[in-house]
Amino acid sequence: MLATTIHGTRDIRFGDVADPTLEAPTDAIVKVTAGCICGSDLWPYRGESPITAGATIGHECVGVVEEVGSDVSSFKAGDFVVVPFDHCDNTCAHCRAGVQSACVNLGMTSSGQGEYARVAQADGSLVATHGVPDASMIPSLLALSDVMPTGWHAAVSAGVREGGTVVVVGDGAVGLCGVLAAATMGAEKVIAMSRHEPRQQIATSFGATHIVAERGKEGAAAVKEITGGVGADAVLECVGTDQSMGTAFAVARPGATVGFVGVPHGVELPVRRMFQKNVGLAGGMAPVRRYLPELLELVTQGRIDPGLVFDLTLPLAQVAEGYTAMDERRAIKVLLEP
Repeated sequence: MLATTIHGTRDIRFGDVADPTLEAPTDAIVKVTAGCICGSDLWPYRGESPITAGATIGHECVGVVEEVGSDVSSFKAGDFVVVPFDHCDNTCAHCRAGVQSACVNLGMTSSGQGEYARVAQADGSLVATHGVPDASMIPSLLALSDVMPTGWHAAVSAGVREGGTVVVVGDGAVGLCGVLAAATMGAEKVIAMSRHEPRQQIATSFGATHIVAERGKEGAAAVKEITGGVGADAVLECVGTDQSMGTAFAVARPGATVGFVGVPHGVELPVRRMFQKNVGLAGGMAPVRRYLPELLELVTQGRIDPGLVFDLTLPLAQVAEGYTAMDERRAIKVLLEP
């Protein structure tokens, strides 16, 4: 099949690789209808995460089931499915506790930017739509494979509540979905920290009530002014850098929780501040399957439209340009079509 591979820093290629095959009776093979580039894909692209030269890359996709293993009973060839980036059996003790991202049989999508993807634990992982969706629905359904559940997980972990005040640190696709999650959960004030006008516009359309363009101490001061000197009831950290984490704790009120979903790189927690202010930290890799049924219903009912985070669509053959566009911040999130 044709798929995206990474060979070194800023070296993305699209070409022939071996077709995925059923490796276990619980597997399924999905023909990809749409995939995309994740902000976390930029870490290895920039050389800031380890790279296995020639490995496929891409963990977000939706598509049509092509083949299932002998133990798969809930899906059949022809079903249109959302593929969570983290696969789970949805029955182990961790899954039953709502932490499907720590399943004892955890698997990951590895060729979401290709023509086919293998899904481990298909029965526990996949979520089917009612028939083949209209093309206009594909972006929002694709967002459910990672970015929307990840933003939702940040909001859940931070304890977003109806009538509360929320700050979202990060204006990438995850941060924007965090804004949408907080607004959907009923927060009264949703403060998006963003310096980029196109991202500010999406944040506002998703329900942000305030935009703070400043960073560092100036940004924290702006949040304090908006919140009457109190700070935020819940903070969503959606970047993963030391600066973004520092900002998150700086804007959190005493007793608040920071929900973090940005893949951490070089982060040092302000433990003394956390202790003195009773500010907690929760979150991590999103248990996508936990949230998928509810989010799918919100999308199909037209209550949320997370697909708006895709501001550039390219054919898979031009995937390298998609990486460049996101790296240079010319695109928020790139949708890829076979």
